[in-house]
Amino acid sequence: MPIASIKSKTIAAAVLCLALLLGSMVLHGPARAAEASVARNEPKRVLMLHSFGREFRPWSEYSRSIKAELERQSPVPLDVQEHSLLASRYNNPGPEEPFVDYLQSLYQDAPPDVVLSIGAPASRFVQRYRSKLFPNAPTVLTVVEQRLVNRADLTDNDVVVSVHNDFMAAFENILRLLPDTRNVAVVIGASPLERFWADEVRRELKPLEARIGLDWYSDLSFEQILNRAAKLPPHTVLFWGLMSVDAAGIIHESDIALRSLHAVANVPIFSYQEPFFGGGSVGGPMHSIAETTEKTVSAAVRVLGGEKPANIKYEPIAFATPKYDWRELKRWGIRESRLPPGSEVLFREPSLWERYRLQMLLITAVFLVQSGLITGLLHERRRRRLAEVESRQRLAELAHVNRYSAVGELTTSIAHELNQPLGSILTNAETAELMLKDASPDLDEIRNILADIRRDDQRASEVIRRLRSVLKKTPFEISEIELNATVGEAVGLVAAATDGQRIGLTYMPALVDLHIKGDPVHLQQVVLNVVINALDAVSDTDMARREVRLSTVRAGNQAEIRIADTGPGIAASDLANVFNPFFTTKAKGMGMGLAIARTIVEAHHGTIDVENRPSGGALFTIRLPIVR
Repeated sequence: MPIASIKSKTIAAAVLCLALLLGSMVLHGPARAAEASVARNEPKRVLMLHSFGREFRPWSEYSRSIKAELERQSPVPLDVQEHSLLASRYNNPGPEEPFVDYLQSLYQDAPPDVVLSIGAPASRFVQRYRSKLFPNAPTVLTVVEQRLVNRADLTDNDVVVSVHNDFMAAFENILRLLPDTRNVAVVIGASPLERFWADEVRRELKPLEARIGLDWYSDLSFEQILNRAAKLPPHTVLFWGLMSVDAAGIIHESDIALRSLHAVANVPIFSYQEPFFGGGSVGGPMHSIAETTEKTVSAAVRVLGGEKPANIKYEPIAFATPKYDWRELKRWGIRESRLPPGSEVLFREPSLWERYRLQMLLITAVFLVQSGLITGLLHERRRRRLAEVESRQRLAELAHVNRYSAVGELTTSIAHELNQPLGSILTNAETAELMLKDASPDLDEIRNILADIRRDDQRASEVIRRLRSVLKKTPFEISEIELNATVGEAVGLVAAATDGQRIGLTYMPALVDLHIKGDPVHLQQVVLNVVINALDAVSDTDMARREVRLSTVRAGNQAEIRIADTGPGIAASDLANVFNPFFTTKAKGMGMGLAIARTIVEAHHGTIDVENRPSGGALFTIRLPIVR
């Protein structure tokens, strides 16, 4: 083969390979570029087109919810760009071409990956200018009523998330809650879209014309609407549709307009739009922002993931479960029993318990603790009172035994004191008998004898009375008594004993009456116990020095009974123990006399103490409160 032929074939093969290589680069360049774009994780562009503005209710609440949920659920980064038509807010909107040219200049070289239209005007705009602005971009037409969807212009690149306004259901809700309703004032603006809905409401409510009257405010300025709303007759309600522009051409932000209406209206306001719920409307069946958001975001995410829009179909979204504002129900006296089954009541003001639950629980706990403590204290007080009563009963019994013991020690002197008047009575009686045997008895002498007999009998009776008074078993009874006389009677019982033992017993009562609250028998027992101890103390001393002195004095607001003796006194080591039970210095003593005496004195709210006198002997001082 010639060398020239071989060279030509080699060159041709090389050219063919180069051509194939270049063709491959041309064919696969865009795919590799796309792969590189994905590898770089560039954000997806989402165009949100608003009908009336980003902050114009009710659509603003839908768009805000959709945007937030879309950014949360999207598996890829998003570049969300928002634009508004604005022209839809006017009665006579201007030309749209300048806005179209503006959008074309923005997206000519970088079209959006998906277009979201919010509301009917935005969806119509997208359908009219799709071929010029973004012919190949998938669109999601959302928050649009099914009657406003231009189905003739829909393409396989469109997903529709529509809603259905059931005005009959909304008005039946009004009549269910307020069956006496006679008139409904319908508040709808004057823009082309709002006039369309005014006609739709008229058409749907024809079956109710015989039952209620409808007043249309579409031809009024908003100021005129406010004036009328403040003076509506009874059995009238307001139905809030939409207010973007009034008949005077003034643009309104619907939420602010509704709040202004709510501030002056003298009748309840109803609406079917959830974005207006909580701002003055009573509530009822309404569109759910959450349900519309869920379907819109689901469609957008599926489209961004590569799914064909034509495969994504949704039925029009109906009204959700009725919701009601508790505050408005209360304001207009609407009973919750009238609400449809399954209704949701929101904005319920918490009760006092719900609002201050923690504080109430703490207060309740404190109250229960206090109640328990008070109950325990009352129970303890009752037990204490029963114990005090029982203690007083035991004290009375012990005191009674002690009195028997004290009187037992005075048996000799008491017998002597009784024998003396009884002996005198016998002697006088015998003398009288002898005198009566004379032929002429001395009657005057007999009268004197009878007088002596009467005196001696009274003396013996007084001794017996005192003895019975001391020995009687009585409960501890407090009454107002005169202390001087009470002490004097006790001294009278021991007077005879002192005569027999040759002991000087003197009693000096106070110069004024000493009235105290006390039990005379028990106070006499105190005096007897102390005096008997004093008599025992002086009985072993020199006969010339045997002396016991009693006196009563007033010291401020207290009455004092002082009992002093001339005995040997009390040992210094025993002074602190003399009032203790069972403490005694007597060979045959029980050690209960002074203990009982202290108990009785303390029961009278008084005190008893003892000290040694400088001149010898002991001094007992009993102090009792004076009542007057």
